[in-house]
Amino acid sequence: MRLRMPSGRVGRADPADLPRLGMPAPAIEASPAPGQPAVDTDPTHQPAAWQVPMGVRTASEWSWRLIIIAAAVLGTLWVFAYLSEVTVPIIIALLLAALLMPITRGLARVIPRGAAAGLTVLGTLAVIVGALSFVGSQFSAQFSDISAQVGDGIDEIRSWFRTSFGVTDTQVDEWIDKAREELSSGGGNIGETAAQAGLTVTHVLAGFFIAMFALFFFLYDGERIWAWVVRLFPRTSRDRVHSSGVIAWGQLSAFTRATILVAAVDALGIGIVAGVLGVPFASGVAVLVFFGAFVPVIGAAISGAVPVLLALVALGPVQALIMLGGVVAVQQLESHVLQPFLLGRAVRVHPLAVILGIAGGVVVAGILGALIAVPLVAVLNAVGHHLLDGEPVPEALADEVEEAKQLK
Repeated sequence: MRLRMPSGRVGRADPADLPRLGMPAPAIEASPAPGQPAVDTDPTHQPAAWQVPMGVRTASEWSWRLIIIAAAVLGTLWVFAYLSEVTVPIIIALLLAALLMPITRGLARVIPRGAAAGLTVLGTLAVIVGALSFVGSQFSAQFSDISAQVGDGIDEIRSWFRTSFGVTDTQVDEWIDKAREELSSGGGNIGETAAQAGLTVTHVLAGFFIAMFALFFFLYDGERIWAWVVRLFPRTSRDRVHSSGVIAWGQLSAFTRATILVAAVDALGIGIVAGVLGVPFASGVAVLVFFGAFVPVIGAAISGAVPVLLALVALGPVQALIMLGGVVAVQQLESHVLQPFLLGRAVRVHPLAVILGIAGGVVVAGILGALIAVPLVAVLNAVGHHLLDGEPVPEALADEVEEAKQLK
């Protein structure tokens, strides 16, 4: 490189020739030697950053950012687990509020909002207690018959094992005794186990009352609570935060309503098949299937295995196969008709994302993780599209946006 001075002298500059403020920079001419490239490619003459390939630099920058994001997510999960006695009831209350809010709003048209929220909560408690009482009464009334049928079924299964696999009763008794010994040896301290069970019951009761109180206030004053949360954010981002919250609430509401319908159809179908076959405790099985269907995909499969096992031990292999066929038929109706028609419209999430979300939820938080995995994935998907792709708020939720803006 050679700098051409206005005075014509090379290497020295006259003060009169120096550039003044507002004047263009002096022209720089490139004077490469013959046969040399016009750009200096010598690595020793280049900055250190230029010596790292662009792909490696990009990967390293993404890596440390992902590490920070992962640390933040793990920290959030740790806080969630540490405060599980509070966070879990709040999540359950949110799901129930998303389901029951239309009932509260309908009652609020004729009675005060507080009374409407209270009646909704009391009605929910009455339904839950009634369902549990019904299951308990049916089980106690049929216990003697179930015991006799199960005993006969076990004898039939043992005879089938003897004829099919050549297994003697002595071998079966030895296997049962060995399993009983391993179970008793691995049980640990009985007193400690009982203390842990008592502590768990205490936590469950405390969480139940927290969930009910939170449900009442979400139904009674949910809009003002959300407006207070929005005001915690900077003014420039409040509109986006509020619209994202409205979209998330819409996804939760649609998911819970669709899940209720799917669970009711599953329980009705499997309950009818069990009743026709004479499976013991058929009504309790229907209630179990109803609650199990709240965990998408795997919940109905696990709860549907119960009537098959009851049919096997109480009625025999043939009735068990027929019961299995009925369970499979109901689940096919759910997966090919109800799920696409109801949940497909309410939650725009691919089935693979549903399966992976449930698996991740089970690994992280067990049964609760499986319960909240799908609505969480649906909410993140909808809010992400709204924030990143600029998707507008649906017209069905536009009124809620305007109503909540007046409370901010």
